[in-house]
Amino acid sequence: MEEKQELFGTRPVLEAIKSGKNIDKILFKQGLNGDTFHELFNLVRDNNIPFQFVNAERLNRITRKNHQGVIAFLSVVEMQSIEQLVPMLFDEGKLPLLLMLDQVSDVRNFGSIARTAECAGVHAIIIPEKGAAAMNADALKTSAGALNYIPVCRSKSLVQTAKFLQQSGVQIIAATEKGVDLYHQADLTKPTVFIMGAEGFGINPDLLKIADQLVKIPILGEIQSLNVAVASGVLLFEAVKQRTM
Repeated sequence: MEEKQELFGTRPVLEAIKSGKNIDKILFKQGLNGDTFHELFNLVRDNNIPFQFVNAERLNRITRKNHQGVIAFLSVVEMQSIEQLVPMLFDEGKLPLLLMLDQVSDVRNFGSIARTAECAGVHAIIIPEKGAAAMNADALKTSAGALNYIPVCRSKSLVQTAKFLQQSGVQIIAATEKGVDLYHQADLTKPTVFIMGAEGFGINPDLLKIADQLVKIPILGEIQSLNVAVASGVLLFEAVKQRTM
């Protein structure tokens, strides 16, 4: 895969989207206007591309080139649709094992999770449009190349995606200190999606409400939490254990 790239200027970014380039995120200067900008902005929203309005100083810190108030970051990871992927997994007779990351924004954590997930046979990683780690060269490197193989699906609403998965026959297992059951008490031989939350923030309460089961990892030491990448590995390989016994 290509290294991280940045595109500058309204027209180049517009043409990149039209040509099917994978865009990780776009920064717009506050106060932009004009026909070409509105054409670009409508295209960004139609394609569910994450964007943010920022001040000119932030754009100038990224590049001194003539960015015209628009900077796009190209993703090194090809995004896929979970709505298309899940039915295909069932059609192929596979037992879906999915991972949903809620606000896990640290690139190295994400890369480490992706590496573990690929080794555990995870069929896809689901991330939100906003608040997720950047799909850049650092993520690819930290994943040891795993992001070349494991599908990543961007979701406009993790809650709606979770509901879609439930309706498709996939159980939702949320990892949280609020869990009643220990992680190994969950039946992971069923189609499963694990939800992991960001350290310090946890999982969105709306996701916890619709989860089929809340599980926790027992902590015996004084430090009361695990790194999210480590916790993901514990849960995923419990699923591997149950599915290969």
